[in-house]
Amino acid sequence: MQSIVRRMAAAAALAFAASGVAMAGDPPIRVVYHINEGVQKAPAVLRNIANELDAEPNTKIVVVAHGMGIDFLLKDAKDPKGNAFTPEIETLGMRGVEFRVCNNTLESRHIDKSRVVPDAKIVPSGVAEIAKLESQGYVYLKP
Repeated sequence: MQSIVRRMAAAAALAFAASGVAMAGDPPIRVVYHINEGVQKAPAVLRNIANELDAEPNTKIVVVAHGMGIDFLLKDAKDPKGNAFTPEIETLGMRGVEFRVCNNTLESRHIDKSRVVPDAKIVPSGVAEIAKLESQGYVYLKP
């Protein structure tokens, strides 16, 4: 009888673990958001990130921007309705979100590094940064 109870308990533990429900001590989910589209897409992306953190507060999120995707991370950038991105970027930064901007894009578009918001880190290559993060176990999202 004791053997059957142990097997049932083990089966229940395996089923619980397979269900995807986070257990105490589970490592946080790590996600890299790939952004390469202009400011019109950024409000939805920032909302998605905030929603993800509301649902899974321990999620580690890195936003990597290149091409036209860097535009919302430039000082004084505004969404199509005229709202500044900086307050939302700062709020997400306080929640642990990291923002990374592609230096190759800055150079090819002749944008001075001083125009990038202080909450963003400049990396040599956005694409290489995404590949590096994926190799470290980050889940790739392209909203």
